[in-house]
Amino acid sequence: MGRILVHEFISLDGVFEDPRWTIDYPFDPKMGEAIGGMMSGCKGILLGRRTYEQFAPAWSGRTAEDDPGAPFFNETPKYVVSGTLDSADWNNSTILGPYSAERIRSLKDEVDGDIYVSGSGTLVRAMLADGLVGGLHLFTFPVVLGAGQRLFKEGSSLKLELSQTEAYDSGVVHLAYTPR
Repeated sequence: MGRILVHEFISLDGVFEDPRWTIDYPFDPKMGEAIGGMMSGCKGILLGRRTYEQFAPAWSGRTAEDDPGAPFFNETPKYVVSGTLDSADWNNSTILGPYSAERIRSLKDEVDGDIYVSGSGTLVRAMLADGLVGGLHLFTFPVVLGAGQRLFKEGSSLKLELSQTEAYDSGVVHLAYTPR
């Protein structure tokens, strides 16, 4: 049984929505190594509908020459949580149906390795509430946005244990947490 490993880009005030604001910070190769290390043991990708709809056109045309992450995204089996999608045309994609904690638990048993999640805030919040996330990797950018969807909604309660930290020259900090 694998773990679900979540990777999010967030602001200091917890906003993850529409991370185009990250463009103001150079992508540090060490950050790429951290994300690549997290993905290396993953044998599946789990996405919410909106993230799937953004990732499919963005990644499906890329090659390893364009981006070293392209083979992972294009060749790895993808599982999409959605109650509205009828089809998923991106290579190796399967629609799981609406969110169900039991279905995600079954998926963890079915996949022979860890499962990678990027973005997919609604899905991640539900999985955190249901105790399904085995690793939460927050790449925290030194910016306060003041508005936007936050990863942790007001009233959320969650206890985590810090397992790793790494700071980058851009001011971004990688904070890795495990459930407590």
